[in-house]
Amino acid sequence: MRVLKTKEFWRFARQEGVTDAALLEAARRAERGLVDADLGGGLIKQRVPRRGQGRSGGYRMLMAYRVGTLVVFLYAFAKSERDNIEADELAHWRREARAWSTMDDARMKTMIATREIIEVGTYG
Repeated sequence: MRVLKTKEFWRFARQEGVTDAALLEAARRAERGLVDADLGGGLIKQRVPRRGQGRSGGYRMLMAYRVGTLVVFLYAFAKSERDNIEADELAHWRREARAWSTMDDARMKTMIATREIIEVGTYG
């Protein structure tokens, strides 16, 4: 499975101190079927802990998810800053997830090479 993050997501993670190890763990949980919320259209929500805390008060991560092959971290927010996303935002992120799920490998490789997306890692 290939695990990626968008440039915008990378900025959030860096600012908040969210490690790649924490992102990989969220991806592994999803692959084991431990998805916090299936939002439809290939979009899932996973909770990721803040350092030294549990997942319940941590961050909410929206991820494009294609079983067995791809996870792309798209958007995140702290639970303390907002409860959830609005319906129009959800529609936007579903469209984004669908686009990632149908993207071909050549386009993905180009985006990695130009640092539009960043590879967190692969496993499995």
